Amino acid sequence: MVTKKNNDMIGMMSEVFEGYKRQYCETSASLSRICTSAGVLDGEQKKQKLSEITGGLYEAETLLRKMDLEARSMPPGIKASLLAKIREYRNDLSILKSEIKRLHISNANVAERDELLESGRADVMQCFTIDNE
Repeated sequence: MVTKKNNDMIGMMSEVFEGYKRQYCETSASLSRICTSAGVLDGEQKKQKLSEITGGLYEAETLLRKMDLEARSMPPGIKASLLAKIREYRNDLSILKSEIKRLHISNANVAERDELLESGRADVMQCFTIDNE
């Protein structure tokens, strides 16, 4: 039997879930924007954006865990739909993580390339120094 007290509790829990959902959606949208802007950056700026993204990922994952806990405390009918929504969010976050991983890899490749170019320049400069002596 569902009482008014139970309905009030479900409503409060639903509000808590909705709050987490709203925060997650804002965080996810922010991560997407940062990823897009980081894709055109290089060097230290890109490194800074990637650091921002890492913090945002942690926040998004934490919010998903909170949403999951909240959803599991709901009655079966409501719980199933909330858990389905959380699976959808996790899938979206997984896609975002793949994009972030690609950004990290491209940043590492650029750093390696720059390091190789610098060592090549040093070798060339050393040759000129030796030849001119």
